Amino acid sequence: MTQHTIAGTVLTMPVRVRTAHQHTAMFVVNADAAQRMIDYSGLRVCRFGRGRALAVLMLMRYEDTDLGQYWEYGTNVMVNPPGSQASGLQALQSAGAFVHHLPVDQAFTLEAGRTIWGYPKVMADFSIRDGRTFGFDVRIDGQLAVGMDFKPGVPVPGTFTSRPQVHSTYSYADGVIRETPGEMRMTGVRYRPGGVDVRLGDHPYAAELAALGLPKRALVSSSAANVDMTFGDAKEIV
Repeated sequence: MTQHTIAGTVLTMPVRVRTAHQHTAMFVVNADAAQRMIDYSGLRVCRFGRGRALAVLMLMRYEDTDLGQYWEYGTNVMVNPPGSQASGLQALQSAGAFVHHLPVDQAFTLEAGRTIWGYPKVMADFSIRDGRTFGFDVRIDGQLAVGMDFKPGVPVPGTFTSRPQVHSTYSYADGVIRETPGEMRMTGVRYRPGGVDVRLGDHPYAAELAALGLPKRALVSSSAANVDMTFGDAKEIV
């Protein structure tokens, strides 16, 4: 059992998230464009079909966690495990999410994310619209990076979604690739084909998303009323 001291607070691993809300949208994007975006990491995008890759845009509201309460947006690209050259639909089964963007709105989680896991967290402002549809805007240094509006999805029975899911995320910082193991259980899950509108602003993050072909129709969007998860220590790969 390891511990990390962040801003005077001792965190004992694994870090626990007891209550969180999630909205995600998955997009089929050009694999070469995705690879150019994450080339700096040394990782390889998971390619399937004819030059295709998957990008996932995600908003999390963390309510009850070891890192406090905060909003977080992420741009993730599905990548092969380091050293793997696998491709095709079957390769997606072993793919992990490389975290390319990760704005947050609280300083404690920013320091913890960068120090413990090497995540590219930056400070941002979040505007939330929560009515019949759910929407948000993320602004960094006053510039709009991305905005999304979600239409309600179709409920999925909990027997299909509440089982523990083990997953890995990858990050890159200071010349080092890190792999972080995690486990999650989701309840109150809804899915919908398409179902999300994306808006891009003037921030450099928006230009990177535009290079992937966004805004475009999502393959699928989803939401979860609650996500219970744990994150272990990062393992250095390179």
